[in-house]
Amino acid sequence: MPQTLWKLRAFYFLTGLSGGLFVPYLSMLLVQNGLNSGEVGQVMATGTVVAILAQPLWGLVVDRFHVTRLTLALSAVMPGLVAVLYNIPWLWLVALANAVSNLFSAPQAPIADAYAVATARALRTSYGTIRCLASLGFAVGGYAGGLFLAHLPLQWLWIPYAVTGLCGALITLTFPRETHGVGLGGSFQEGLMQLLRDRRFLVFLAGGFLVSQTLTAFNTYFALTFRDMGGSIALTGLAFLLASGTNVPSMLIAARLNHRLGRERMMAIAAIAYILRWSIQALVPIPWVAIAIQVLHGISFGFYYVAAVDFVFSSAPPQLQATAQSIFGMICGGLAGIVGNLLNGILLHSGGAAAMYWACTVSSALGAACFWYVAKVRRPAGPRVGLRRPVLPWVSR
Repeated sequence: MPQTLWKLRAFYFLTGLSGGLFVPYLSMLLVQNGLNSGEVGQVMATGTVVAILAQPLWGLVVDRFHVTRLTLALSAVMPGLVAVLYNIPWLWLVALANAVSNLFSAPQAPIADAYAVATARALRTSYGTIRCLASLGFAVGGYAGGLFLAHLPLQWLWIPYAVTGLCGALITLTFPRETHGVGLGGSFQEGLMQLLRDRRFLVFLAGGFLVSQTLTAFNTYFALTFRDMGGSIALTGLAFLLASGTNVPSMLIAARLNHRLGRERMMAIAAIAYILRWSIQALVPIPWVAIAIQVLHGISFGFYYVAAVDFVFSSAPPQLQATAQSIFGMICGGLAGIVGNLLNGILLHSGGAAAMYWACTVSSALGAACFWYVAKVRRPAGPRVGLRRPVLPWVSR
């Protein structure tokens, strides 16, 4: 197998491992260092806003100046280097560290995904076989982080976080160089206007936003709802491990089904899995059911994300790949996360877990309708700037 593919998979695994080691335990660290829950929320919200603003800017820079390798290296190493500042109990310094971390980590997913999809197509493999390594790494990292904290202080957790990030950065520097402008037809401005006039792409973004905002019901609030229904802390960790672990086979399966069913139908199927997931959790608030239902996380998120990234790649002109993935990340990642956290937090507080999960069910149904529309409406006819898909010259065979 080409060395480029192995290196790319190793990068995804290491960045997933790095995030799994540190991110699930960050709020615990901040509370232990003297911040209250409100201050933790302020820190996280500030970082999310920075990430939303930074994503499209990074995409523009990468598409304009072809600095994929440098951008990915910075996205891997900088969050680990500033993580030591989380141990200093000054709110302004912690907020600054989180902002810097999000500033540099924001481009990691969209830029890596743009590079990975292009590489996978050039080497006649699938994006899902690459992306699943990040989920595997996160699952392993979350478990390893718990083992680390069973023997060592929480304040030392930044060390393995920084080391794994540095390893990921070093791998990016061995990626083949990009060829500046080869095979990219049309100007950047023409490509951007063409993308923003694409009705299918805009409806896709709406569907992605509606589905993605529901994920906060799991990422942010599952531990609280699980505790309220009688689940233990140990079983909470099992649920998170099952949810992340099932992403791996799901993404591998999605890689095969994408070609048979089409990416638009795959996203609609994923949205239906979201509907089932949230409605069952609303109807049956039993701990073992809440754990078992996390298998649907793999089907819902795994199918959706692989198909969505490939849809963005196919919709955007070649000279706009990083920017298009950044727009997708900004709308369906950052903005959806902010709205989802606020909305689901209000619903959980005022109406309980059932109200939150039913709202997520409705939102997923609307998202499914958007994806079904995208599947039914054909791409508009007429000239499209730079849509030729050459074998990319930076990929070594």
